[in-house]
Amino acid sequence: MLTETSLSIWGWGSLGIVLSLITFGPFVIFYLAFYILCFVGGGFVVTLLFGKTSSEKYLEQCEHSFLPSTSTGIPKCLEEMKREARTIKIDRRLTGANIIDEPLQQVIQFSLRDYVQYWYYTLSDDESFLLEIRQTLQNALIQFATRSKEIDWQPYFTTRIVDDFGTHLRVFRKAQQKITEKDDQVKGTAEDLVDTFFEVEVEMEKDVCRDLVCTSPKDEEGFLRDLCEVLLYLLLPPGDFQNKTMRYFVREIIARGILLPLINQLSDPDYINQYIIWMIRDSNCNYEAFMNIIKLSDNIGELEAVRDKAAEELQYLRSLDTAGDDINTIKNQINSLLFVKKVCDSRIQRLQSGKEINTVKLAANFGKLCTVPLDSILVDNVALQFFMDYMQQTGGQAHLFFWMTVEGYRVTAQQQLEVLSSRQKDGKHQTNQTKGLLRAAAVGIYEQYLSEKASPRVTVDDYLVAKLADTLNHEDPTPEIFDDIQRKVYELMLRDERFYPSFRQNALYVRMLAELDMLKDPSFRGSDDGDGESFNGSPTGSINLSLDDLSNVSSDDSVQLHAYISDTGVCNDHGKTYALYAITVHRRNLNSEEMWKTYRRYSDFHDFHMRITEQFENLSSILKLPGKKTFNNMDRDFLEKRKKDLNAYLQLLLTPEMMKASPALAHYVYDFLENKAYSKGKGDFARKMDTFVNPLRNSMRNVSNAVKSLPDSLAEGMTKMSDNMGKMSERLGQDIRQSFFKVPPLIPKTDSDPEHCRVSAQLDDTVDDNIPLRVMLLLMDEVFDLKERNQWLRRNIKNLLQQLIRATYGDTINRKIVDHVDWMTSPEQVADLVKRFRDAFWPNGILAETVPCRDKAIRMRTRVAGKTKLLSIMPDELKHIIGAETTRKGILRVFEMFQHNQLNRRMVYVFLEGFLETLFPQYKFRELFNKLHSRSKQMQKYKQKLQTTQAPSLQKR
Repeated sequence: MLTETSLSIWGWGSLGIVLSLITFGPFVIFYLAFYILCFVGGGFVVTLLFGKTSSEKYLEQCEHSFLPSTSTGIPKCLEEMKREARTIKIDRRLTGANIIDEPLQQVIQFSLRDYVQYWYYTLSDDESFLLEIRQTLQNALIQFATRSKEIDWQPYFTTRIVDDFGTHLRVFRKAQQKITEKDDQVKGTAEDLVDTFFEVEVEMEKDVCRDLVCTSPKDEEGFLRDLCEVLLYLLLPPGDFQNKTMRYFVREIIARGILLPLINQLSDPDYINQYIIWMIRDSNCNYEAFMNIIKLSDNIGELEAVRDKAAEELQYLRSLDTAGDDINTIKNQINSLLFVKKVCDSRIQRLQSGKEINTVKLAANFGKLCTVPLDSILVDNVALQFFMDYMQQTGGQAHLFFWMTVEGYRVTAQQQLEVLSSRQKDGKHQTNQTKGLLRAAAVGIYEQYLSEKASPRVTVDDYLVAKLADTLNHEDPTPEIFDDIQRKVYELMLRDERFYPSFRQNALYVRMLAELDMLKDPSFRGSDDGDGESFNGSPTGSINLSLDDLSNVSSDDSVQLHAYISDTGVCNDHGKTYALYAITVHRRNLNSEEMWKTYRRYSDFHDFHMRITEQFENLSSILKLPGKKTFNNMDRDFLEKRKKDLNAYLQLLLTPEMMKASPALAHYVYDFLENKAYSKGKGDFARKMDTFVNPLRNSMRNVSNAVKSLPDSLAEGMTKMSDNMGKMSERLGQDIRQSFFKVPPLIPKTDSDPEHCRVSAQLDDTVDDNIPLRVMLLLMDEVFDLKERNQWLRRNIKNLLQQLIRATYGDTINRKIVDHVDWMTSPEQVADLVKRFRDAFWPNGILAETVPCRDKAIRMRTRVAGKTKLLSIMPDELKHIIGAETTRKGILRVFEMFQHNQLNRRMVYVFLEGFLETLFPQYKFRELFNKLHSRSKQMQKYKQKLQTTQAPSLQKR
């Protein structure tokens, strides 16, 4: 039975296998094994997952059995975030002025769009973060606006900024001097200048140096981040400031997105040069100023850029195919460009050869110097200071002091006698008292310079001194009482080899010519041995006596000059109509004869007449210029009459008797009749300035003018006049002697060196000067370095500025400055500045592209154009006060200061620090800045140097 059963199982099994093989093929066994394996594996996985889930639930139940229940805040927050975001309302009011808020809101919107949104939307679509940042920025701006309204900005704009700028300029000037003192032969590099600048800064500031911030980009970014974080702490609500994520975002936006690009732009020398040109765009470039810049430039890059541009223009002009009148214009342009190119080439060659380029030294060694008469020196404010310095060196200062004091006495005495005469006509008699005052002044001069007790004593003939003493004892003093002795003193200074003749051979004379703009320009003709030195050019200064070729001719009696007006015409220039006179000039000598024509306007005749009558007083009573300077009628009859009168004027001027009477007149006549553009002298305003500038004939005029306005009480007026006249001689003598003892007239004497302190430390707060005078003195002292000048001149400059301000209603000027500051901080002006900032960074609402780097040649030509513009706008009146060379050096020093990026950054940060100190006076921002700059290398060196110098003194104690 069992056998049958097993056979049936095997039979049925075998049948099943055969049928499976027939049905599914030979791989049925592998499928079966695979199915079985999957079944077993799936059961194992299900069992494992079920067990893990059950274990976690069990562990969680165990934890909750002894831990407190979880807070419901997180679920609620998650639930709130899942809901639809509600609209956040933002108050768009910022400053309280709608004209400011509107552009400011646009700036905020553009900033968020271009600095935040472009990357934030790649992370999230939720706008709540952006709205919170916007609200944070607005809170900061609201706080800033509120504080700004509470601040009086007038001291900042009228004193602090001027002080910071003047101090920056002083540090730059001291750095330049240090570089020059190190080695006169080797020119210091820009890096040396920057390093020396920060050395001088730490010596002047004592407790701060900004070298790291200005020279290291990494330290600069760190400084801006720290500064922005401090400002956010002061301006933001505590809740917003504690939000680190938002605070860091806002800090980076302000520091790297706004402040750093703005500082980079303001510090770029090329941007500053373009801005200078834009500021004075209404002023036309002066050819003379342009050539002066080329001849004075020591930058080969500038000269090469100008030369290449001139060559390019030459190539273009030579390619033009023109005829007729245009050909003459093109020829003139080509000649001008060739001259510019030649000057550039000669200057480059001299710089590359390492030869002397200083105009004053070249003139002293090789040049033919102009001759300035002594009488012209004594009446010129600039020339007199050099002669005074020389007379001090030679021991002849007493003679010059006496001459000047007598000149002042004469002017004062004449005016006092005029006052006395006018009062006598009104029936008031004070003859004896007035003459007694004049006698006291004359005796004071006698005792100070001529008596045996005088020290130093003026050496003149004894009989003249005895005659003067007798006159003082027995006669009433007159304005001419010292004339004989003064004339002798003048002849002594003129003839004595120790004085004027030797002065003409001294280096001070060359410097004087440079200040008078009478020093000829050097040119280098390319010789290697130095024999090719030549001096070309003509002067344009106030004393035009350097026409050497013509002056040599004028000394020859065989030369005959004849001039007459041959024709007249009416010209129109830029809408103005004026008469033009054609002058035919004949010049004959033994060997040749020349003839030429020159053209002059009536205003040229007028200027020429004023110039010669100023220099030669004896001509004012002989020569009379017909007509007036301005007129309206241009008919033929009028022009013919004017022509006849001017011809008579010329014939009288050119007579041999006139020339012999005033030999120096020939220089002016030849200059006027030369076939060239007439270079006018002082304008009307300049001549009015002479009443303030002239140090001699007006030295005592202020004293006498004060007496003219006598009060009702005649006794009180005479008492005041007595005080003034009694001290006249002593005051004038002390004023002159101060120039030699170098007593600073503007500031009180202090223990510290004024050159190693801030500019504001030198202002005497006890002096009741108004804002314009303080600012003008501050800038003139630093820009033109007047502290190194003759102190007598410096005192006259101060008096000049005081008189100008008072004469032009100083209180009105002061009020205008205050009004201008109020206007600068008004809502309209602030809104305009915000709009300009918005349009500069986002023109047409689009972020401005990075400005492409300008070519080096273009930047160099921009530098030349900027210097030319600055030199062109300098008025001639300024040159007449402080000298042409000083004016040029001062202007070029200021321009050169702006050509260093690191130094410009320093000035920007100084202005920023001053702004924040003014905005937050209750906080210790000065200490904060000292800490932020404490890692300065120059500061550490300075502290080590102080410790080294203080150690020996401590050991001695």
